[in-house]
Amino acid sequence: MQIDCDIHPGTPDTAALFPYLPEHWRDISAMRGIADLHSTNYPDMTPLAARADWRPAKGRPGSDAATVAAQCLEPFGSDIGILNPLFPVQSFYSDDLAQAYASALNDWTRGDFLDRDPRFRASIVVSLENIEMAVAEIERCAPDRRFVQVMVLAGTARPLGRRNHWPIYEACVRHDLALAIHAGQEFRNAPTALGWPSYYLEDYVAHAQSFQYQLTSLFCEGVFNRYPTLKVVLLESGWTWVPALLWRIAKYWGGLRFEVPWTDRSPEEVVRDQLRFSLTPVDGPDTDQLRRVIDHLGSDQLILFSTDYPHSQFEGADPFPSTFDPALRSIISGDAPLATYARLGGAP
Repeated sequence: MQIDCDIHPGTPDTAALFPYLPEHWRDISAMRGIADLHSTNYPDMTPLAARADWRPAKGRPGSDAATVAAQCLEPFGSDIGILNPLFPVQSFYSDDLAQAYASALNDWTRGDFLDRDPRFRASIVVSLENIEMAVAEIERCAPDRRFVQVMVLAGTARPLGRRNHWPIYEACVRHDLALAIHAGQEFRNAPTALGWPSYYLEDYVAHAQSFQYQLTSLFCEGVFNRYPTLKVVLLESGWTWVPALLWRIAKYWGGLRFEVPWTDRSPEEVVRDQLRFSLTPVDGPDTDQLRRVIDHLGSDQLILFSTDYPHSQFEGADPFPSTFDPALRSIISGDAPLATYARLGGAP
């Protein structure tokens, strides 16, 4: 079995969500002139936004279930594809408006994709503007077991380890849902520690820094100790930086452990037990050095197969580095995703 853990369906435009919005919010959207927001984090015209062979003549890539299946599932031999919509419901400052759009987006994913192809699974997308509303959205969607995880963005207003976010993690554990942290931001803070950059290149490179701090925050605040069965999946984070970060955390954890006495496991053990990373983008050279990174991670179960469709992270029909042998590819394609997503246990 092969499971693609990061596929991005493209909402054709904001109007595509209107059938799933209450009339009040449709009127508000029209009155406020809320136009297409899909490209906030991934500008449509950037080369990374879509591979040339995945761009349609008109419209947005991956905007219907049949196209995604034909371009992404079948060519790569994937039996299941997990959908992670990137329409930026997280960018709304109004609690109510953010929640209305999050619910509409989840219902659009269900109606336009899950109901049309049994091979699809999906994330429950939530806004962190109001945690109580986010938990309510998880409770609303959780009975549909085709939703396998809850998705937030890496660039949050506050570090994800902070205790105000913990009710979301409790809901994830209660419903056997993983927590996915995807590249992108809520636009509450600058994407770099030094402020706002000038160019998209700077913004894109800085994504890895956001993931590094979120991992550190989750570890130091004790999220993994409080929720030892919670699986956290970092999507589009890269993963070659992980060994160096773990070494640095472990070094200072040894001397500053009195600050965080609840961290009773080393960062390396926590990552092996509860963290997973999507295969793409592979931010390293396709040489034996890349295979050695897996050895430094201390486990072959940490990487999950992903194409990152329709984003342009590789060419052709093989997202794997050539140095990955068949046994490792098999683990990344099926064994590791099945062990990560509890709700895939009954997958056909």
